Amino acid sequence: MAVKGRFTGARVWATAWQVPFIMGLAAPSIAANAADEGRQAGALEEVVVTARKREESLQDTPIAISAFSAAALERQQIASTEDLDQVAPNLQFASYGPLTGNNSAAQVYIRGIGQSDGSSGVDPGVGLYIDDVYMGRSVGGVLDFRDISNVQILRGPQGTLFGRNTIGGAVLLTTTLPGKEFGGTARVGIGDDNLYEGFVAVDVPIADTLAARFSVGARQRDGYVTRVFDGVDLGNEDTYTVQSSLQWLPNDSLTLTLRGDYTKEDENGSPFVFAAINESQVFPAAISRGNGCPGATFPPPSVPQNIVDERCANDATWNLGKYRNGGNAPAESSLENWGTSATLQWELTDAFALKSITAYRELEWSGSRDADNTGLLVLHTDYSSAGDQFSQELQALVETERLRGVVGAFYFEEAIDDFLLVPFAAPPPLVASGAIPGSLDYQRALIDNDNFALFTQWTYNATEALSLTAGVRYTEETKGIQITSFTVTPLTAPVRIPTTLNTPFVAGPGLNVIPQPFENKYESTTGSASIQYRWNEAVMTYLSWSQGFKSGGFNQRYNVAPPGNLPVAFDEETAETFELGFKSELGANLRLNAAVFSTDYENMQLTYRLGIVPLLFNAGKSSIEGAELELTYAPGQLLVEASAGYLDNQFDEIAVVPGTTQTVGPNNTLPFAPEWQANLGVGYDFEVGNATLTPRVNVSYTSEQFFDAANSMEVAQLDDVTLLNASLTLELGAWRLRAGVNNATDEQYRVAGNSSFSTSAGYAEVIYSRPRNYFVSASVDF
Repeated sequence: MAVKGRFTGARVWATAWQVPFIMGLAAPSIAANAADEGRQAGALEEVVVTARKREESLQDTPIAISAFSAAALERQQIASTEDLDQVAPNLQFASYGPLTGNNSAAQVYIRGIGQSDGSSGVDPGVGLYIDDVYMGRSVGGVLDFRDISNVQILRGPQGTLFGRNTIGGAVLLTTTLPGKEFGGTARVGIGDDNLYEGFVAVDVPIADTLAARFSVGARQRDGYVTRVFDGVDLGNEDTYTVQSSLQWLPNDSLTLTLRGDYTKEDENGSPFVFAAINESQVFPAAISRGNGCPGATFPPPSVPQNIVDERCANDATWNLGKYRNGGNAPAESSLENWGTSATLQWELTDAFALKSITAYRELEWSGSRDADNTGLLVLHTDYSSAGDQFSQELQALVETERLRGVVGAFYFEEAIDDFLLVPFAAPPPLVASGAIPGSLDYQRALIDNDNFALFTQWTYNATEALSLTAGVRYTEETKGIQITSFTVTPLTAPVRIPTTLNTPFVAGPGLNVIPQPFENKYESTTGSASIQYRWNEAVMTYLSWSQGFKSGGFNQRYNVAPPGNLPVAFDEETAETFELGFKSELGANLRLNAAVFSTDYENMQLTYRLGIVPLLFNAGKSSIEGAELELTYAPGQLLVEASAGYLDNQFDEIAVVPGTTQTVGPNNTLPFAPEWQANLGVGYDFEVGNATLTPRVNVSYTSEQFFDAANSMEVAQLDDVTLLNASLTLELGAWRLRAGVNNATDEQYRVAGNSSFSTSAGYAEVIYSRPRNYFVSASVDF
């Protein structure tokens, strides 16, 4: 099962046309985006969405959608995907995946459904698409909005038109297309924590029918958590991106768009800090005894809790506060992510069109973390991964006066080489006495995923007011894996074993290779239907039903060799949602949309601990109910944007998983599913001579939430959080100057957590928000 070379033809095709564009990005350049002029005073922005594979008004689409233009993102201080939960209801978008050590590992949840494990054997629960291209992995899902024209957030299962791993919903990003005239934009910014960022882009008309766009951006910022061991700043940012696009319109019926992008990140580790340690568990007791902690004995429990001594694994010594870390193991995070795509649309007649979307991507990343966040080397992990993916989607689109529809086919394949090293260094006295051996878990997996789907959806306009929509999708998915076994040795000191990814397995002393790959196949038919009625030009209501499906797979982690040394498999999960909504535009300056929904979430894929190892299991069934409200009010120079979300979830059935140390209880709630979420943004345009001065305040509220299915209290965010951002923008002709503050009230709240507190490892870690930070930026259009 080789990884490299599997998509040789696709790689050659993708690289051949992309090389000149990537090279062209090396030179500084400037561009203008004339497509988004922002709103006119006293009027609403027109919002166009593509949730049904065609362009249509947000107000005519019977789906709960939040949509934001580039101008809307900028004025609401939404700089990246992880900020989207400040403006969209029932969305949680967190970075710093706790199980990978990588800063770009996205944890995305919509209406309580998502996935927090960013490892390559686990698929996300919310699909992320860039220019209609599905991004297969959670790592790489934290993206800056440097050259994005719009963002759409589709809530609820999208199992018909999008399919793969959109059981919770989908996030659609669209990059900026080339303009018809030569022009540009340039932007620079500085801020607290030595923030420096810049972005330049250029639109280059090549001929009447051919235009290109090139952009380059960079962002650097110091971390906000300090390791006392070596002074390393965790949570820093060091990112460089380039993008290019070429659009050819030889006639009125044919459009060919070629795109390419490249992202590189080279940063310190995630900003985790110590949350708690369980002095009665095996690892803390063994480490304390072996290092000579006064009064510590082994077997546990016997670690003094009230003395401050670096030889003791206890809270008194290692709880250093919210922004200081006591770890000493390597903490690194790196990523290289690039891809190319070609989109061809051919309008054969006024009623019939064909569309093809072809894409190839490569992703290579690594993450190292000190899991216990102490100076005692209780547990740390080194994770590396390299993979590539190829996708092809074909669509036949029909649009007549009464009937609109799409028939399509989708193919996706990816190959991944994963490497995970987990050393536990037992102190020499314990090893010599035979009380506890050190261990070195060397885990490597080759993963192959293939997906094929056929889909269709049709909308029939029965009358001018009544429309009926129905669709269905058939999916076949194959998951394959080949893994190593692990070795246990008398390890007395931490080690780092270099590895070369994308090479054949070679057995060594104590390292056993399972020669045969394992493979599971999954099939599903999912559907959707809706009925919508437009009561007048201002108000539309709809009732919809949709299904979602996410295939099963294999855990590449394991704690002890399962029977026959087999990987631990898990089954598919499903969701079924009924939704009732209305969309309205009352006059020229008020838009009000709302939805209520009920979801049955079955065979849930949730993370339990088997021993100390996080593994995905099917946890049972839950019911999720909720509501969402979104409002935009734009009278004159005033602009008010608000939304609110409510979630109520409960476990109806709980699956018993033998041997697990963290399980789901009947009173637990789903992770990343706060009961209440709301936001409010208010801005006012003051005309000052030839300039416009706009003060703006954005407030977001999130009620308490848990970060794992076990509802581990030691890492939960148990207080409500109200976050205040503010800015002042001066616009004069082509120039824009902005000064602002994020987290103006300096809230210190938890944004992610990871707990092995009840396992033999006995540790828990959390990430807190970045403290209050100021910024100033300037941009100019040409």
